[in-house]
Amino acid sequence: MNEQQFRSLLAQVADGWSNGDPGRAADAYAEDGVYVEPPDRQRYVGRAQLFEFFHGPGPEPRPMRMTWHVMAFDAERQAGFAEYTFQRPGLQLHGIVAVTVDSSRIASWREYQYRSDLSFEDFAGDSLRFRRRSDP
Repeated sequence: MNEQQFRSLLAQVADGWSNGDPGRAADAYAEDGVYVEPPDRQRYVGRAQLFEFFHGPGPEPRPMRMTWHVMAFDAERQAGFAEYTFQRPGLQLHGIVAVTVDSSRIASWREYQYRSDLSFEDFAGDSLRFRRRSDP
C-alpha cells in the first residue's frame, strides 16, 4: 500500500461513519482486525464485532462524523498515523490513531483521544504552527 491508498482507506472509514454506513467502515478492516483504545478502554476484534460497534444492524445509524486532519504513512512498515476529530450528538473527540495495514485493509487501529468542545485548531493551538508558515 502507498500513501494515497492509505488515505483512501481511512477516508472509507470516515465516509462510512459520516454517512450512516457502518458496513462500509467495517469493510476497511481485515477479517481479524483489532481496534483498541489502550489500555483496552475499548477493544474490538474482528470485522463482525467492529460492524456491531459501528452500529451494525440497528434500526437507524447513529449520527456521527469523522474528520481527518493530518496523515502520514510509512510504506516500508505498512503503518501510518492520522489526527482526527470525531463527533456525535453531545460528544466531540480530538485524537490520533496509529494504524497498521495488511492486504489493503486495516490490521490494527490504536487510538488516543480527548474530549473537547474546542475546534481542532483551538485544541491543537500553536502546535499547528507548521501550517501557518505557508499562510500569506
